[in-house]
Amino acid sequence: MSSIEEILELEQLEKDIFRGIVADTTMTRTFGGQVAGQALVSAVRTVDDRYRVHSLHGYFLRPGNPTIPTVFLVDRIRDGRSFCTRRVTGVQDGQAIFTMSASFHVGDEGIEHGDRMPPVPDPEDLPDIAQVVGEDIPWEFREWSDWDLRFVPQERIARRPGVPAQQQVWFRYRRTLPEDPVFHICTLAYMSDMTLLGSAQVPHAGTALQQASLDHALWFLRPFRADEWLLYDQSSPSAGFGRALTQGRIFDRSGVLVAAVVQEGLTRLLRD
Repeated sequence: MSSIEEILELEQLEKDIFRGIVADTTMTRTFGGQVAGQALVSAVRTVDDRYRVHSLHGYFLRPGNPTIPTVFLVDRIRDGRSFCTRRVTGVQDGQAIFTMSASFHVGDEGIEHGDRMPPVPDPEDLPDIAQVVGEDIPWEFREWSDWDLRFVPQERIARRPGVPAQQQVWFRYRRTLPEDPVFHICTLAYMSDMTLLGSAQVPHAGTALQQASLDHALWFLRPFRADEWLLYDQSSPSAGFGRALTQGRIFDRSGVLVAAVVQEGLTRLLRD
């Protein structure tokens, strides 16, 4: 499979126009996290270094074709003293498959607080799927073999009252990544689409669904490294009408809240 460095290394075709690679994949549609991560790299390439991305909001408009590259068109919406905004459209065969707004901030002083990480087993106490031998490895772990994903068993999750669907995943990239903090942010944009929609299926185990990401919002709150352990604390507050709302909090190993995610996805019942 393609490395995250290859996936996020875009070719510049023209000012504010970029093209991503055709990544090795077993999926029949382009992975949404790949499109979001590449779109964010495109936006970053048009922004002065003194700004740091703090949020993105994206819509998946059409299924992407994984056998052809995606071209990203960047609109410079605003350049201010403290904030700047970019809009990115991902295009295949002349049609938009993804659109995203990204906001950048120079950083200011202000009030500070953050959620505490919930009690959770250490990642070292959970099995590494890469050590499983044979054909028993789920396709997700073969598709993203460069990622160390360790799911907390449902019986070991500290339940929050009134929350119908919870899921927790420790994750990290298996190899050392570049030092550039922006690279880790774009890597997290890629990864944040991974496993999140699955939290909606926790109370409905065994139900056959057609699933796809519809929209995705991500806030980068504090510095982190994507090649060090991060906890993805996920929940789904609502599902209905063939859609599910999911949300996630991402903590570093020390328990600091570093990012937050909200996503709505398609969860349509598969009929015989």
